[in-house]
Amino acid sequence: MQNTSKTSVQNTIEMLKQQGNFLTLSRTQPSLFDTSFQFFIDAHTRVNVLAEGIIIFETIAQSDKDIVISCGVHGNETAPIEICDDLVRRILMGEIVVKQRVLFLFGNLPAMDIAQRFTEENMNRLFSGEHQNLAAGQQMNDERRRAKQLEDVVRNFYLAMPAEQNRCRFHYDLHTAIRASKNDKFAVYPFQNGKAWDKYQLQILLACGVNTILLSGSPTTTFSYYSVNELNANAFTVELGKVMPFGQNNMDNFSQVVTTLTKLICAEDLMLKDYNDADFLIYEVNQVINKQQADFTLNFAPDAPNFSDFPKEHLLAHETGCEYRAQFEGEAIVFPNADVEIGQRALLTVIPTHI
Repeated sequence: MQNTSKTSVQNTIEMLKQQGNFLTLSRTQPSLFDTSFQFFIDAHTRVNVLAEGIIIFETIAQSDKDIVISCGVHGNETAPIEICDDLVRRILMGEIVVKQRVLFLFGNLPAMDIAQRFTEENMNRLFSGEHQNLAAGQQMNDERRRAKQLEDVVRNFYLAMPAEQNRCRFHYDLHTAIRASKNDKFAVYPFQNGKAWDKYQLQILLACGVNTILLSGSPTTTFSYYSVNELNANAFTVELGKVMPFGQNNMDNFSQVVTTLTKLICAEDLMLKDYNDADFLIYEVNQVINKQQADFTLNFAPDAPNFSDFPKEHLLAHETGCEYRAQFEGEAIVFPNADVEIGQRALLTVIPTHI
C-alpha cells in the first residue's frame, strides 16, 4: 500500500512538471493532494504542495521576501484565477525561476466549479477568526473550514522564516468586482492599526496598472486584513476589472499585473516610478451601510459602476425606517450589493483624500 502511495505521488509530480496543471488537478482530482508532498525543480526551487489549491515555491538561493498571492476566494472571479494558474504553470514547467519565497492560494475551488461567488457563505467575510463565530443553529460549512485552513497556511508560511532576518511580507489577494468600475482596477488598502500608509507599496500597485486606492478606515474580516493585522504583512485586496466567465477575460488587460508580479517573485528590478500624488486617485471610506431590513433597496441604476459619485443629500439607499444619503458633494459608491444577507455590508461610500 505504501509503495502504491509513493507511486501515486511520483505520478502526480511528473504530471505537474510536464503539464503545470496544478489548478486543474486540484479541481478535478483533489484526492491527489490529501497528503502533502515536496519535490524540486532542477536544483533551484523547492516545491511544497500542501493541499488542493495550495502550493509553495521556495528558492534554494538567498531571498528577502515572503510573497502570498491568493485568488478565487470568490469562485466566479476568474481573471485572477487565470493569472495565478498561468504563473504556477510557468514555474512548474521551468519557464520562470522564482528567486523569492512565494505561496499561491486558490481559495474556493467548489465555488469555481459552479461559477458562483460561494457555495454557502461569502468566504471573504470569514477571516481573522470569524469562521468560528457560528450563529445560533448554524452549522460549520466548507467555506468556514477553508478560511481557517488558508489562515493557518499563511501564518505558517510567514512564521517559517526567522523574524530577525528582517524579511518583507507581501500578500496580494486578487479579486474582480461584481460590477464595472469607473476606475477599472483598484485596490483596497486594509486598515493599518495606526501604522502609516506605505507609499512604496503604492508604487508597486501603480506598476501593476492600479492607480485607484481605497483606504480602509476600520478592521474587517477580509483575507488581506488578516495578513496585515495578525502577521504584519503588506497586504491588499486588488480588484482587477469586472467578473467574467472562465475563458472570456481579455488577458491583455492584465499584462502589467502579470509582468510586475513575475518580476517581484523573480527578484527582478521593478523599475518603479517615483511616488507622485498626481498619479493616484485615493479615497477614504465615509459610510459603511449595512443591510438591516429585507426591503433594503439601492437608489441608483443597477449597472452604475463602482466610484460613481453623487451630489450631497442624494438618496443612495433606503429600507424600512431608514434612508441613506450622500453626506458630501461627489461622494462615491463602491461595492453596492442589495442581495447580501441581513446584517452584512450592502454599500460603501467614499470621498477623495490623500496620504
